[in-house]
Amino acid sequence: MTMLDGRRVRTRTDLMAAYGLGRSTLEKWYRERAENGHPEPAGMVGAQHAWDAEEWDRWYAARRSSPKVPPGLLSREELGTRHGLSRHRLKQLWAERATNGHPEPAHQSGKALYWDADEWASWYADLAEAEPEEGDPEDLVTLAEAGRMLGLAQTSVTVYPKRPPAGWPEPAKVEPLGGGRVRRYYRRADILAYAARTRS
Repeated sequence: MTMLDGRRVRTRTDLMAAYGLGRSTLEKWYRERAENGHPEPAGMVGAQHAWDAEEWDRWYAARRSSPKVPPGLLSREELGTRHGLSRHRLKQLWAERATNGHPEPAHQSGKALYWDADEWASWYADLAEAEPEEGDPEDLVTLAEAGRMLGLAQTSVTVYPKRPPAGWPEPAKVEPLGGGRVRRYYRRADILAYAARTRS
């Protein structure tokens, strides 16, 4: 629990952990606060903005309930956050629904589509098993290639070497590029094993 001047507050890090929201989503909502009524910060905790926890929770609950979105449903953005997939990859999966069996939306509000969270997760797990990555497991792949294998946005995977998520493999080879930069290579088998753990 994060406290500021004796009251409970939430930083973006707290909100990401509590609600499973992406940082980019939270930043977008804050930028658009003049239109959406997002609360103003209560102050700073270190270098992070912090919001009164009760005020932010009330705002988010109101946002979720208007328009009414039935419980257990997730938007494309929320699916991306939960499963570590880029918006591009999610749109690609939806575009290929005639051949991959992508679930139909369970709810639509305006142009926004919502899917049953459990049904989508089960379908995606089956899809991942049915679509093994081609190539020798011992092949070395770059960080960018690893990101594509995982369906991650390029901006997401580039932070992994410095801030690795749980279970992220060590590079099998590090190649100096000059100027202090390096290129990291990973075993294809290690990336596939990481993907299997995150999807289970």
